[in-house]
Amino acid sequence: MLDETAKGVFTIAVTPFLPDGALDEASIDSMVAFYEDKGATGLTILGMMGEAGKLSAEESVTVVRRVIARASVPIVVGVSAPGLAAIRALADTAMEAGAAGVMVAPPAALRTDDQITGYFRNVSETLGKTPWVLQDFPLVTGVQMSPKVCLQIFAENPSCVMLKHEDWPGLEKISALRRAEAEGARRVSILCGNGAQFLPEEMLRGADGAMTGFAYPEMMAEIVRLTGAGEVEAARDLFDIYLPLVRYESQPGLGLAIRKYTLARRGAIAHPTVRKPAPALSDATIAEVEALIARQEGRLSART
Repeated sequence: MLDETAKGVFTIAVTPFLPDGALDEASIDSMVAFYEDKGATGLTILGMMGEAGKLSAEESVTVVRRVIARASVPIVVGVSAPGLAAIRALADTAMEAGAAGVMVAPPAALRTDDQITGYFRNVSETLGKTPWVLQDFPLVTGVQMSPKVCLQIFAENPSCVMLKHEDWPGLEKISALRRAEAEGARRVSILCGNGAQFLPEEMLRGADGAMTGFAYPEMMAEIVRLTGAGEVEAARDLFDIYLPLVRYESQPGLGLAIRKYTLARRGAIAHPTVRKPAPALSDATIAEVEALIARQEGRLSART
């Protein structure tokens, strides 16, 4: 079961589709094997990057069961939904299948601190003993959670064991949470998103690892290892090699298509299909991705 000691890289997994938009179950198997081979210590599925909102309830269950059946690392399942009944239904299914925990984001309608903390008390009551991750992604949800609100959620809900930190700018939030913990507040695991754009700095601020979907999870795993070993300059040097592609892949609206193209190119999935409605990559964009990959590979070869 997921707990406050979780660390490393919980890769946010894509959902593979065939060219016609149907689920590609064979690619689920290859994707899980790829992520584990590249250093993932856990996987998070049915997140925003996993196109959860484009799946039917039946498809979501299929993905959950197939990933868990193939994985040898802990699986966190995104269960965010407008209503608590839907959250409970998918969470129950996930935990019965062997998930380590679930992840919940706040609905966009929440505005005040009291509304936010009240909502997550309801979520915690709904989930019972199931460990859960608080997803803090205000750039998408529109819900701003201050360090004070996060700490209140942690204090009131012992089954909340992790923060998926995806605020931006958010480095000061990590520092504030860790300072509060040093003064006696309850500690939770902090894994960070935003496509790994700030991973070295996040680790130095006190994060426990990454929970994001950059198409090179081995980079994230090595950054986490190096910073944990105190090899900060080596971590920064490695990050610099990948940064151009990290930046390019993080484009709003187009990033998932770029990520899926790269994953298909690397053999993780058979097809780069993003389920409609979705943008298509132009020939110019593909050429730019290929140029960035070639430059990255050349710099990695020179490094070794």
